[in-house]
Amino acid sequence: MINQKASFLIPKYISLIFHKFKNANYQIYLVGGAVRDLIQKKPVQDWDFTTNAIPKKILKLFPKNSFYNNKFGTVTIIYPKNKIEITTFRSEKGYSDRRHPDKIIWGKTIEEDLARRDFTIDAIALKPIKEIASFPLVEKRQEKIDYLFAMIDPFEGKKDLKNKLIRAVGNPQQRFNEDALRMLRAIRISSQLGFIIEENTFKAIQENVSLIKNISAERIRDELLKILSSPFAAEGFIFLRNSGLLKFIIPELEKGYGLHQAKHHIYDVWTHSIESLRYCPSKDPLVRFATLLHDIGKPLVAKGKGEKRTFHNHEVVGAQIAKKIAFRLKLSKKEIEKLWKLIRWHQFTVDERQTDKAIKRFIRKVGKENLKDILDLRIGDRLGGGAKKTSWRLELFKKRLAGVQKQPLSLKDLKIDGYDVMNVLKIPPGPKVGKVLKIIFNEVEENKEKNTREYLLARIPQIAKKI
Repeated sequence: MINQKASFLIPKYISLIFHKFKNANYQIYLVGGAVRDLIQKKPVQDWDFTTNAIPKKILKLFPKNSFYNNKFGTVTIIYPKNKIEITTFRSEKGYSDRRHPDKIIWGKTIEEDLARRDFTIDAIALKPIKEIASFPLVEKRQEKIDYLFAMIDPFEGKKDLKNKLIRAVGNPQQRFNEDALRMLRAIRISSQLGFIIEENTFKAIQENVSLIKNISAERIRDELLKILSSPFAAEGFIFLRNSGLLKFIIPELEKGYGLHQAKHHIYDVWTHSIESLRYCPSKDPLVRFATLLHDIGKPLVAKGKGEKRTFHNHEVVGAQIAKKIAFRLKLSKKEIEKLWKLIRWHQFTVDERQTDKAIKRFIRKVGKENLKDILDLRIGDRLGGGAKKTSWRLELFKKRLAGVQKQPLSLKDLKIDGYDVMNVLKIPPGPKVGKVLKIIFNEVEENKEKNTREYLLARIPQIAKKI
């Protein structure tokens, strides 16, 4: 079904791909997110194509910059600043693992290929017709040109784009039974675009949530991080809970639902967590994740009722829970450590009476590289609780953080190191080296003017005599 013709601006190298296929007498169509972006007049993030040419034929068209290493018919083309994927028309049969097709069959028509896709807004194809503006075929030039396309839209995806709906292609029950990850993808796409999931599609997710157990932790993690990176991440996690998926992925978050806090909190723990995520100013998905999980320990430490309810040490317990969640989702060791730190220390005090030493201890605990992130978490926490974005104490604390960082914070900031101690004292590595450095650091912490190499080298033998 060809609904209409439309022109879109595309890069020259994309037009060159069309030319290569046309000259070789193959069909070629633009599909997926690129079509969505073009229709919505957004910058295209990924260029994906489908064709009736089988992989070995595609490789012949791009002998120097292509590779094929999968069984799903996708050839990757590498350009200096771009990577595109071209997949052969196909239909699929059998999904015994609820994720991958048991059998791939090369298709013959674009309609056959679109029918296997997950959502209507991703089942639109653009067939290249002609350039409206001609240009010399020079591959290195990246100018955009106006190109005329025929739009193939058998499932009315353009209409759903206009109405901001995520709708499954065909029978949603079948789509999710084929690939359970599609349930998470529906919520992820809705979070990215700000769309609503169509009623029957959402109902099918609710009825099939247990199938998510068939999906690897790595794939779930990737979708969650994309949701966290989305403009509507808070809505995404509300969808996760309302669909029933959250209890299979992060059941610990569910425990905060309906758990009311003391009078200075206007929301229960769950709502506060969601609103904190909404207002977190960081774009980093890990920082947003920490913001979402920062009070996850409260249900386990809650004592008392009503205005007298307390959550002592919830940051300590919450950091450990978050670490277990991160481990379950297969985050990297570095990511797990950062998540733990942000949650463990998110209750930091901004009392103006703190000493510089106290602030230095805070910086050492959190890490200089994480200071902005933990401040972003605090802002999300404040706004998510109905408070103002900042306070005079918080602003003063930021200034003091900046000032204190100009002073020595750890042994690494000394103008000497352990090798200097060993050379001056003519001793091998051992506890005495560390003791000398610690005493020297305490002196420098009291007076940063002493942190000169000449002075500290002279102090080494003087200190060693007293140990």
